[in-house]
Amino acid sequence: MRRTKASILLTLTAAAGLTLAGSVVDSASAVPMQRHVALAGPSDLVGWATQGGGTSGGAGGGTTTVTSSSALSSALSASGSRIIRISGTINCSGMLKVTSNKSVIGNSGATLVGCGLNVASASNVIIRNITFRNWGDDAINVQYSTRVWIGNNTLSSGYDGAIDIKRASDYVTVSWNRVFSHDKTMLLGHSDDNGGEDRGRLRVTYHHNYFDGTNQRHPRVRFGNPVHVYNNYYRNVGGYGVASTEGAGVLVECNYFENTGDPYHLGEGDSGPGSLVARNNHKVNSGAGQTGGSVASIPYGYSCDTPSQVNSIVSSGAGAGRVSV
Repeated sequence: MRRTKASILLTLTAAAGLTLAGSVVDSASAVPMQRHVALAGPSDLVGWATQGGGTSGGAGGGTTTVTSSSALSSALSASGSRIIRISGTINCSGMLKVTSNKSVIGNSGATLVGCGLNVASASNVIIRNITFRNWGDDAINVQYSTRVWIGNNTLSSGYDGAIDIKRASDYVTVSWNRVFSHDKTMLLGHSDDNGGEDRGRLRVTYHHNYFDGTNQRHPRVRFGNPVHVYNNYYRNVGGYGVASTEGAGVLVECNYFENTGDPYHLGEGDSGPGSLVARNNHKVNSGAGQTGGSVASIPYGYSCDTPSQVNSIVSSGAGAGRVSV
């Protein structure tokens, strides 16, 4: 769904326990907040990847179209700015390293089967419009990297994480992706012992993602603050939605939780609790969730869609093939 760009100044004031359309909308207790709002659709970059100089990927570089694993690997590892377009289905294995200043864009129907993309010690990377299946490690791994946009991908039936972000990475937006038939979805921060590298970093925005019958880590957060989770659609989530751990600060707002018994909580496994603020979330046959503490302010402009409409907005716009790139 494309929406007209505009800018308005919006004051959001929430009242706890508001009933909307027979379902519950939650919020932090009545803290007025002003924010500059820029309406955006699936083709627009919003969130943390706009910060730190912004994310343009391979803009200004040449365009290469690849149809094989070897050609893809070579293009991803080349120096300089480059737009890499994937055509058809590529069967591959392992993790293919993505270097700085790259846009990795799928043509219509582009699919990677068996491998993942490793954005390691890189900056200014865009990954969009690709279907990932049956990866053997992670589908997309981001480590020691900054200014990354991962948008409009479809991911299913892999081994480990669908989209994992760790090891001092920063300024990342994860938007309009669809994940289904998968367990461990999105990890942010890989270890309780990595606070020395991760504190003050791991700032990520997750918006308009469709978690369709997945199980856990939507996301599971360590250390990052503020991490922004808004306008996502959680449908039939088996384990839990969002977990804030190890001193992280997570703002969970304007999401749609459907048949999700544990939408969000503090702490997970052996990891101690972080902070989590929830407001204006729409819940249908879902649990209350656990909140606590405070979260740092969001520095960028964004728009919250009407929470009760997020299911239709996200399900019609998330995933590969839903937008021209």
